[in-house]
Amino acid sequence: MKSNLIPALRLTLVCLVFFCGVYTLAVYGVAQLAPGKGEGFTVSANGKTHHINVGQTFKSDGYFWSRPSAVGYDAAGSGGSNHGPTNPDHLAEVQSRIDSFLVKNPGIDTSEIPADLVTASGSGLDPHISVQAARVQAKRIAAVRNISEDDVAQLIAKHTEAPLLELFGTERINVLKLNLALDNIKK
Repeated sequence: MKSNLIPALRLTLVCLVFFCGVYTLAVYGVAQLAPGKGEGFTVSANGKTHHINVGQTFKSDGYFWSRPSAVGYDAAGSGGSNHGPTNPDHLAEVQSRIDSFLVKNPGIDTSEIPADLVTASGSGLDPHISVQAARVQAKRIAAVRNISEDDVAQLIAKHTEAPLLELFGTERINVLKLNLALDNIKK
């Protein structure tokens, strides 16, 4: 028994030192080389600090609405609803979101509403919406803020991000950045 116990304790001690010390310091060192020094991407506006890479809720009619979140935009616990596309609860929730969107955006046909405005992402923390999702909200925002739809369209175009390496994914817009820029438009 002694011949097995001593090597096991040594291995435990080596693993403890490596994974709690060396590995942790290595990950921390690499994070210090990354943009934001491992703290994520933040921006300060109106006395508040916001995380750009985490979805946030915007409920006011004068702002672009984010993609719905199954976790209430709580970055401490990301996750989806785990409801399948034919689940009655999921279908009812999506229909409720469509109905709410149509009330606030009259004149929009149901077929014009992109899926990312009525379905939650897998993580529940997606900070982006599609370009179509921004465009379909432009009329409402222009009316509420008393600015031209052209100004809103220019803002959308300016904040459209290209796919990764112009190859992977689709064009998208960071909702927080777009809304902060919207606040800076002079009437």
